[in-house]
Amino acid sequence: MEQHFLVFKEVAETKNITLSSKNLHMSQPSISLQIQNLENHYGARFFDRTNKGVTLTKEGEVFYKHVRSVLGILANAREQICALAKDQRRLITLGATLTIGEYILPNILAFLFRAHPGVDFKVKIANTGSITQDVLEKKIHIGLIEGPAPHHKDLNVESFWEDELVVVLPYFHPWATRKSIALSELPYERLVAREVGSGTRKVMENAIKERGLDPAQLNITMELGSTQAIKQVVAAGLGITIISSLTVRKDYDQRIFKTLKIQDAPVYRPLSILTNAHSTQTKDERRLTDLLHDRELLSEILSKDYNELDDNNKLGLNAK
Repeated sequence: MEQHFLVFKEVAETKNITLSSKNLHMSQPSISLQIQNLENHYGARFFDRTNKGVTLTKEGEVFYKHVRSVLGILANAREQICALAKDQRRLITLGATLTIGEYILPNILAFLFRAHPGVDFKVKIANTGSITQDVLEKKIHIGLIEGPAPHHKDLNVESFWEDELVVVLPYFHPWATRKSIALSELPYERLVAREVGSGTRKVMENAIKERGLDPAQLNITMELGSTQAIKQVVAAGLGITIISSLTVRKDYDQRIFKTLKIQDAPVYRPLSILTNAHSTQTKDERRLTDLLHDRELLSEILSKDYNELDDNNKLGLNAK
């Protein structure tokens, strides 16, 4: 019956059997049959069907509320049963967007692993939409995203860091002696940017628009799909870029790049923790979220290389 409920919930939320079929990797006839079986079982019609899709009837709306509740109870039961299994190792399932996954999470996981070697981590790196959906479906327990957070009644959203976007250029660039730059100066330089649609690109373009500059005026000569690739191109002198300050905070990077603040107004984007509003965190998960909220400790962890993270007592994690 749980499978029937999952199918019903998906159709109710997508309002489209074809899309539900794709999302659930099931055939359309199979989905239609399961919906029909539910309607026959409960003696009610749950959907109005048109050429444009399906919509819930009044009976369907009532049933939808109960289905969501039942599926939430079943998911919590599975979590508790897994946690009680004697041979079950402690596991934290995480999702993170690209910048967090590349430049924040590795140090955090290295630090936690050395302090609590009995904990395993399973990490998915994906875009905000994918991470959000996995948290809602309880496929991952904690999501870490950059930029605007989604709004959903089943999501808890907590900001844990304000990430500043800065102008990054090689140390031999003529602007390297400066500490800041005006946005109006950027169109005169070759700019290396993230691909259209990336979170960093969206934040950059929105900030430029808000400050009265048309993003089309930027001289974008190269678009790349990862921050690390952008850094290599900039280090070679092929342009400048606007990226997260977190990505150039290591000593090695600071010997290669110069970062300039934006004069007009600093550009910040929030980094947020997503959790399911209907899930209870384990002790290990709370330890992770507590660490993320400890700004001083997190800043120190991120400033170190992996081999410097062994001194956990000095950083205070074992005392928590």
